[in-house]
Amino acid sequence: MQRVLLMIGGGIAAYKAPELVRQLRAQGLAVRCLMTAAAAQFVSPLSLASVSGDKVYENLFDLTEEAEMGHIQLSRDADIILVAPATADLMAKAAQGMANDLASTTLLATDKKILMAPAMNVRMWQHEATQRNLAQLEKDGVSIIGPEDGDMACGEFGPGRMSEPHDIAAATAAALGLADGPARGAINQGELTGRKILVTAGPTHEPIDPVRYIANRSSGKQGYAIAEVLAAAGAEVHLISGPTALPAPHGVTMAHVETARDMHAAVNACLPVDAAIMTAAVADWRPTACDTQKIKKKGDAPAPLTLVENPDILASLGAAGKNRPALLVGFAAETEKLEAHALAKLEKKNCDWIVANNVAPDSGIEGGVMGGDANAVTLITAGGSPNGSASKSSKKTAQIERFDMMSKHGVAEILASRMVAHFAANEKTGKKGKTK
Repeated sequence: MQRVLLMIGGGIAAYKAPELVRQLRAQGLAVRCLMTAAAAQFVSPLSLASVSGDKVYENLFDLTEEAEMGHIQLSRDADIILVAPATADLMAKAAQGMANDLASTTLLATDKKILMAPAMNVRMWQHEATQRNLAQLEKDGVSIIGPEDGDMACGEFGPGRMSEPHDIAAATAAALGLADGPARGAINQGELTGRKILVTAGPTHEPIDPVRYIANRSSGKQGYAIAEVLAAAGAEVHLISGPTALPAPHGVTMAHVETARDMHAAVNACLPVDAAIMTAAVADWRPTACDTQKIKKKGDAPAPLTLVENPDILASLGAAGKNRPALLVGFAAETEKLEAHALAKLEKKNCDWIVANNVAPDSGIEGGVMGGDANAVTLITAGGSPNGSASKSSKKTAQIERFDMMSKHGVAEILASRMVAHFAANEKTGKKGKTK
């Protein structure tokens, strides 16, 4: 098993280090972590030790380690050194050959390949000094991953955002001569070429007045990840998104909507499709009327709010007749009785598959499923009817796959791989394939 020495710099992006460790291990790599003193302000050594299964190294002057020249041994034991996040300070030290802490000393003492994933404020990244250091590092043979354009913790937008953990892990695996992409659920480019796929994502906002609305905590991250992976596999992807703060995935046709009724109309306008992946957390109810002016307080009693049910978009697709997608996938966000509720939804909505996830506050996922970067899902596929859609017997014939916590991108890749297999199997048996 090849070993990665993951060097974690003291930037806000260090909070993504545990997920990066998981992604690297999913590639079949052993991971040992080394962190700077500043990195410990953003992520704990205990959390890194837990996910890596190895000791975390922090101090150059640990007498026990340095009796064996620990910084030399760390570099010798690794097959590759990955610096993520690579802060402006770490890049400067490496470019100038400084060695005043464990991280910089190890970088200077190694003869192994070094990868860096920079992360810093956009102005720091664009500064002449950082660009000089970058040029020197590349001249010295250091490979650079990213950075990406995006929102910064400081409120600015631009280049300087660390690449996502799955991209960094894939680049690391490729540098070691391993297959690019996650160990599970990998699909090849072009495997979904010719397929038209609809994806919904994010929340809906149901207005009460010009400044208030009913919503939920969905970030849209899972739906956007699915759209990105499907597009990379060659599909014609139409992403219908409620309000989110996410940039449009590359290669995807976007439609931005606000309310459940807006989303329903956009979904119907997109039909027919080969598959519909309904990740959006659509509000079940909306106010019967939206005031044109801000509702003001009147005494102590709150203003009455009367609700009416929104259209059930997933159920409408399940009953769409000729326009029903050949593969209809729903999502079930539950806080209890996960599989029982998901199976009930599978039948009620006439879906082919349901992806169930636990969105309870005690789910154990850092940042929570709704808003975080990780997910742990259960995929339930129906049986008992000729086209694979739900039927009265689906509870008895349903296939259930349970997946441990992983990145939302990893969930997207697993779902895409199952879709590739589903379409291939249906083509062999002569069942409905592509849209006309």
